[in-house]
Amino acid sequence: MPNDFLQLAGKTVLVAGVANRKSVAWHVARQLMEADCRVLFSVRSPERQEQVGKLVAKAGGSADDVLVCDVEHEDQITRLADEIAARGVKLDGLLHSIAMADYEDGLRPFHETSKRAFLRTVEISCHSLMALASALKPSFSDDASVVTVSISTTTMASENYGYMAPVKAALDSSVVFLAKSFSRDSRVRFNAVGPSLLKTSASAGIPGYVDSYLYAEQATLRGEALRTDEAASTAVFLLSPRSSGINGQKLVVDAGMGANYFDESLVRAVVERGSDAAEN
Repeated sequence: MPNDFLQLAGKTVLVAGVANRKSVAWHVARQLMEADCRVLFSVRSPERQEQVGKLVAKAGGSADDVLVCDVEHEDQITRLADEIAARGVKLDGLLHSIAMADYEDGLRPFHETSKRAFLRTVEISCHSLMALASALKPSFSDDASVVTVSISTTTMASENYGYMAPVKAALDSSVVFLAKSFSRDSRVRFNAVGPSLLKTSASAGIPGYVDSYLYAEQATLRGEALRTDEAASTAVFLLSPRSSGINGQKLVVDAGMGANYFDESLVRAVVERGSDAAEN
């Protein structure tokens, strides 16, 4: 019998936000399935349902466990909750890995962010956590764990990330308030995992991301970029009963990058580049 250290065997977790096999959500789902945990999926469109269904079936799961819910539409959130309730299952966990930045207006300076783009991004990337948690509350087991995917820091002004960082800051704060709100009548926990830069399909769409990713790789204490499966492992831990004492928190997973911005080699490279420019 395999060692069930995380005590996930026989549990049921809803994973919301799988886009493809590179997604943090998919890495989390795979690890949960390997721990003998039943995984239900929520994706945003019928097209995504078909794509993710194939991934799930290939991994040994059932494509019937992939449900559709576009969180921009309240009726679809209600429908998702009804579908899960109709299955008669109790959710021991929810992974919220849903984020979208509206760049229809193009990449602009932060102060030129449109109200339309900002509010739509908040609705999808932040309020969806509250909406899903509220709708699914009757289906949560009393000590369920809800985990969302944030970012390692929201106080560093990375301009190419734009207004997404303030939205993630709102998400981080929502985790605390949801934890408090649910504590009135349950032991449901809310936490966030905050990874640094990852090599995912979603991140590839951010202007200038590759350069930032390469810098982050040099800035980690180990000189190696954070892997998606490492971020996923932290989320799996937070979803498990083993993290029962953690509530209303964000666990940063950045391979030490946040402690290493003034690494000697990084500082020297900047100084030498500045000296070369001055001489020319």
